[in-house]
Amino acid sequence: MTGWLGRIVALMLLLGLAACGPSKFKSYSGPPVTQVVVNKGARQMLLLNGNRVLKAYRIGLGNAPLGHKQFEGDGRTPEGLYYIDRRNPDSSYHLSIGISYPNPQDAAQAASIGRSAGSDIFIHGQGPEGRALSRRQQDWTAGCIAVTDEEAEDIYAMVRDGTPILITP
Repeated sequence: MTGWLGRIVALMLLLGLAACGPSKFKSYSGPPVTQVVVNKGARQMLLLNGNRVLKAYRIGLGNAPLGHKQFEGDGRTPEGLYYIDRRNPDSSYHLSIGISYPNPQDAAQAASIGRSAGSDIFIHGQGPEGRALSRRQQDWTAGCIAVTDEEAEDIYAMVRDGTPILITP
């Protein structure tokens, strides 16, 4: 009876683990990402180790993608050198990785025109808006950098806080 009971318990544990489904939290043990480079015009994001490209992604941008972000609500994605500074595992956009926008210059420039620079610029997954849009409509965020949910999982695992991110026109 003990052998039979043990098999049932083992089967129940396996079924319980299978019901959990795949985790959105991946592990990464490859070379460290030393810099993220975003080329807005090419709609491309590169994860680099030194000069070597580890991963390349097609991206979506803010809904007004041309030019540097001037103020909150302009729909633009910032341009310049920033840093990965936080992460949100419970994001409405699957997973999100924070970008250190605004820097002091961004805040001063927005203040000079009587506006707020805004904040909460992230690299993130699709979320409800992104999944509802057609694939042709790639620039839909309020200024963030969008990738697929699966790509967000890879980036979340690979990129550490403090990593520089260069966003170019």
